[in-house]
Amino acid sequence: MNRTPRLRIAADIGGTFTDVAAFDERRGTLHLGKTLTTPARLIDGILEGMRKAGVALEEAKLFLHGSTIAINTMLERTGAKTALVTTRGFRDIYEIGRINRPDSFNLRHRKHAPLVERDLRFEVGERMRADGTVHRALDLAEVEAIADELAARGIEAVAVLFLHAYRNPAHERAAKACLERRLPGVFVTISSDLSQEYREYERTSTAVANAYIGPRVDRYLGEIESEIARANFGGRFLVVQSTGGLYALAEARRDCVRMMESGPAAGVIGTQALCRALGIADAIAFDMGGTTAKAGVVRGGAALVTGSTMIGGYLTGLPLLTPMIDIHEVGTGGGSIATVSASGALRVGPQSAGAAPGPVCYGLGGSEPTVTDANLVLGRLDARHFLGGEMALDAKAAAAAIRRRIAAPLGLSATQAALGILRIAAAAMSHAVKGVTTDRGLDPGAFPVLVAYGGAGPLHASMVARELSMPRVVVPRAPGHFSAFGMLLADFRRDLVRSHFTTLEAVGLDTLAAWFAELEAPGQAALAAADLRARGVTVQRSLDMRYVGQEHAVTVELPATVFARGGKAAIKRAFDAAHEERYGRGSPGEPAEIVSIRSAVIGRMKHPTLERIARGGARPPDAARAGTRRAYFEAGGWAAAAVYRREALEAGNRIAGPALIEEHATTTVLQPGDRLVVEPFGSLDITIGRP
Repeated sequence: MNRTPRLRIAADIGGTFTDVAAFDERRGTLHLGKTLTTPARLIDGILEGMRKAGVALEEAKLFLHGSTIAINTMLERTGAKTALVTTRGFRDIYEIGRINRPDSFNLRHRKHAPLVERDLRFEVGERMRADGTVHRALDLAEVEAIADELAARGIEAVAVLFLHAYRNPAHERAAKACLERRLPGVFVTISSDLSQEYREYERTSTAVANAYIGPRVDRYLGEIESEIARANFGGRFLVVQSTGGLYALAEARRDCVRMMESGPAAGVIGTQALCRALGIADAIAFDMGGTTAKAGVVRGGAALVTGSTMIGGYLTGLPLLTPMIDIHEVGTGGGSIATVSASGALRVGPQSAGAAPGPVCYGLGGSEPTVTDANLVLGRLDARHFLGGEMALDAKAAAAAIRRRIAAPLGLSATQAALGILRIAAAAMSHAVKGVTTDRGLDPGAFPVLVAYGGAGPLHASMVARELSMPRVVVPRAPGHFSAFGMLLADFRRDLVRSHFTTLEAVGLDTLAAWFAELEAPGQAALAAADLRARGVTVQRSLDMRYVGQEHAVTVELPATVFARGGKAAIKRAFDAAHEERYGRGSPGEPAEIVSIRSAVIGRMKHPTLERIARGGARPPDAARAGTRRAYFEAGGWAAAAVYRREALEAGNRIAGPALIEEHATTTVLQPGDRLVVEPFGSLDITIGRP
């Protein structure tokens, strides 16, 4: 057998399943594998997924990886014992935050809970001025004394945040060198390595989050590196960032917060590529897996990116000051547990049965009914052909659990209870979509297409689209592996940002261009060091701007021609338009100021292309028909739904609901009134029926 490296392998580890997608560059073929995630040793799930895909690491020249380990560590509060070292007088800024009250009328509202307790926050004498000059030199003796105390207290990670380090990081770097010297084996992170923006609270939170998750992520990535080395892998190992771009393993082990949303971001990158192939400018990416549902936005053919986010939600979450694809997440997935509250209300999630013990129907010890159990009870899943028949489901156990835990307490039938679970889940998932649209001043109902993927996305897409009044759903090929496939479409990317405060009127275009060139130099150097033989380099530039006197800024993308023609007048017009879209009004007559400059240096890589499928007639071929199955739908109740094998469908085939289109990792549900046509790349293009 010819073992010359020819594969690009991508592995996406989720809370319930691990997905593998491998592209054979020589033959142009795609290989897919899916297995339950192995929490005790995550690398085992990756290797099993490769085995099911029929590929081996020794055949790979590129291994791409994304995981939920970073965000799960933060949300579950299972990170390292962490300390914070900061400028004297700023010990409590991490707890004080912004003193805003996001839930104004809730008398029992509780603030965010810091990842570091107050007695593990230490102050040192040092001070930089806002212009980067030294006001008070760093007292290294204090740092050494703190290091000795941290060693005695068994600290595993340290975050360092000094005031105005975004302007001059010299003191932070000196403190890091001292701490690493006196605390061997302790994970040390400094804010200036992660962000060069102002806002000391957000920078503190970002640095602490990186330190908190650092030891676990570093150890986990190290284990994967060792395992693939033992498997004779001689290629490059790259990690997917939250921006959907790739970065080197050494950077991922140091700047862990950049992979906080790596798996979901890859799905949005895949959606972006699919939309370009289908000629769709605007779409919402909807990803539902076993644990959560996520949504992102593709607008004008590009994924929307944000410079900051709240991990854990706006009410009680912690801010991260790092670029990422704007993704909103809710705790509703196939494994989300349904319960009846003390007040008699039916709730779904955010608790999840995960991969172990999993839903009741898995037969692995789960006893609480889940969304997957509800789908099985309503006939939307085939108990004998789940995961292509690899895993048998127990429909009787699922029905018994729903009857015992949900139906009996609420005085409902098992069918009514199961439908109630799905209706509540669909409503919750619609909030994920609204979170990435309405917050930007966008109307989700104005988007023409919902692209649905993930193991549970196609099951619920029609219900979610109805909830949002969206007219059309597109289900890509292999939706259960779509995020892993999206990794194969990712490019090497370095996002850079630096705060510069000046009015637009006061700065010259030459000065602005010089600032951008200086900012982008590390990105160009990182691309060169990666030695990926990029097919071209693209630089995307933008400005964070606001009207003079405002506090909050909006990000304004700069077209490549702005420095050649249009100039500052074009920048001002673009800012006015962006402000009007976000806040409902712009003020063309008001002066504007620049807060920060942003650049993304992108090394374009060779990507697999979307393959066309065989062309057929309007009627699906006989080989695609797999009979009928009784399934329950909100409109019409129990009905005989036609069942089709997706792999046998041809381009141009048309199907009317009610129908179920089955494939290895998921089932697409067509409700009564829905109409489907198979498009040339194999996607299922569904027109949602009107009530």
